[in-house]
Amino acid sequence: MDSLFIPLVILIAVIAGVLLLMRSFRKRSAETKAGVAAASSPKDPVQLAKESAAKLNEEQHRRLYSLIAQGQGMAAIKLYLQATGEGLRASRDAVGALAAHPQPFKPEAQPKDLLSDDDDGPERFPYRYRAIVSKGDVTREVSSNMLNDEIYGRIRTLAKSGDVEGAALALTRHSDITIKQAREFIELLED
Repeated sequence: MDSLFIPLVILIAVIAGVLLLMRSFRKRSAETKAGVAAASSPKDPVQLAKESAAKLNEEQHRRLYSLIAQGQGMAAIKLYLQATGEGLRASRDAVGALAAHPQPFKPEAQPKDLLSDDDDGPERFPYRYRAIVSKGDVTREVSSNMLNDEIYGRIRTLAKSGDVEGAALALTRHSDITIKQAREFIELLED
């Protein structure tokens, strides 16, 4: 019996050590996963687009949106990566956010007295936005640099809620079409 006691104590000590090591590794693994999840938690895409656009100068901004409009996503990512020096994943996310939520170019520092206070006209964007609707053989298109996804979404919401006149007025305000053309466009949106 005495001869079994020492190996039994050693076996219990080894099992206890292994259990403590496993517990320690699980705890570290959970902390690492929590840290990675917190670090990689996705930002608000609109906020990411605003922050990303602010990192570009006017020429880079124009070229980036030109590449996005041409469907050259990889070239746009490469341009953003070279312009900002961020990593590949951050550049990919930034270009995706900029494509989904277009941002106008805003110079970094403009003195207050040089900024115009007239909010009468809509904001002009450095790219052309195209909205196309069709029903059967009838197709209508509006192309304007005063439209973006957000404005067009509001116009669609007005049309879907039955406010055809309000949607048509909003569309004419943000494009260069007549009220008649806007009504025809909105009528196709309603269905």
